[in-house]
Amino acid sequence: MGLTIEKFMVILVIAMFVLGPDRLPMYARKLGELVRNVKHMADGAKDRLKDEMGPDFDDVDWRQLDPRQYDPRRIIRDALLEDEREARNAARRARMSEAEERRGIRAETSTREAGAKLLFDEEAT
Repeated sequence: MGLTIEKFMVILVIAMFVLGPDRLPMYARKLGELVRNVKHMADGAKDRLKDEMGPDFDDVDWRQLDPRQYDPRRIIRDALLEDEREARNAARRARMSEAEERRGIRAETSTREAGAKLLFDEEAT
């Protein structure tokens, strides 16, 4: 899909016929200036990003942020699994808090003095 030598030669031949030999050097010079300006702007943006991010700029894994690596199926699968994980974690936290409450109640009943009389309803048992 990229620009191969053959494609570049075809574009060059078409440009020679369309522009003519008189204007071709001028447009080639303008194209060179455009490429240099774009490269200079990209370098300036990169330098500015380095300045703004500080030392963290070198720690960033730029390959991880490459949009070509994203697979929509994997993203959807991870999002769905993440919802399930969150639900499981919430249920686990609820069970743990219930267990802690039960332990707290048991701890309260077990901390009574040895000779203390327990109060309960005899008719309910």
